Amino acid sequence: MDRGKRSNSVIANRNNKIYMDLKDIIREHTLPFLPAKSLFRFKTVCRDWKLQISTPFFAHNQSNSFHDVSGLFCQSSSNPTSFISLAPNSYGVPDPSLQFLPEPVDIKTSSNGLLCCQGHTGDKAYYICNPVTKQWKKLPKPNANHGPDPCLVLMFEPSLLNFVAEYKLVCAFPSADFENTCEFEIYSSAEGSWRISGEIYFGATKLIPNSGVHVDGIVYWLSESSGIVAFDLTMERSQRLYGHNGCLGVMNGKLTSTSAYNQSLTVSVLSNPYTNTMAMNSRVKAWDTNLVSISTTARSSADLHFQTFMDFHVMDLCHTAWELCSLRAGM
Repeated sequence: MDRGKRSNSVIANRNNKIYMDLKDIIREHTLPFLPAKSLFRFKTVCRDWKLQISTPFFAHNQSNSFHDVSGLFCQSSSNPTSFISLAPNSYGVPDPSLQFLPEPVDIKTSSNGLLCCQGHTGDKAYYICNPVTKQWKKLPKPNANHGPDPCLVLMFEPSLLNFVAEYKLVCAFPSADFENTCEFEIYSSAEGSWRISGEIYFGATKLIPNSGVHVDGIVYWLSESSGIVAFDLTMERSQRLYGHNGCLGVMNGKLTSTSAYNQSLTVSVLSNPYTNTMAMNSRVKAWDTNLVSISTTARSSADLHFQTFMDFHVMDLCHTAWELCSLRAGM
């Protein structure tokens, strides 16, 4: 009889140990990979999970672990800012219209869950905000005049080794000293100030606002006269890349240029960003191009949806701002 009770007690203790191990595994190795909306909901599971999710270290860890695209921010002159979630049950923001900011704003650029917005009044200040936590920061006034429609790129790269959420905002603006040139001004959150780079681009071209992306420390913009203007933040040098003028993006850590025509989608991947510095007649390829054909039967549904997105994206350059956003818990 005693042996039976002792045996049941041993089994119960083993089951409790297994349960505790499983609970710790879920808390430590699963929660950081979930989107912010799910995490806020999981705070109600138990006290331990609430404390875990509420710590700054967990927010930092989640920012480095969760990399899925959550949705798109859409803004037009006739409608308030809205967020289109790719999975409404998992992804969402508490205030899609961004009314937690002190004034009405236009979304200019985004990076890894942070948005850069520009105010409508006064000096048209820049704001960096996290739409999930509704935290925001107003940046100081730039040293240079960025013009009515600045070409901005926000750079925020979470890192496990960098606990402080540091970011940079790069603006390419027309030079006041030379015609048909542009200069670059950089805001660093680590320094809390703006700095005008000594680099001047004499490409005699106008950059397209809302077209910029960044890859591995290099910022790229489309130009109106075709081609891509690149600015290396490490060396603070600019150059022009020829041959491609599609929508810029990032895939597997490399710059892409995508264009659609009829039933074909052309995706070009930049394999060598320093091709303009190569010797003449060099055999090193700058771009790798893939042509994707879309079947006729798909045009009524999937392809039609893609074409509509592309049309809005092109209109984005003048009227509508679309921003891909990966929602994170930390800022």
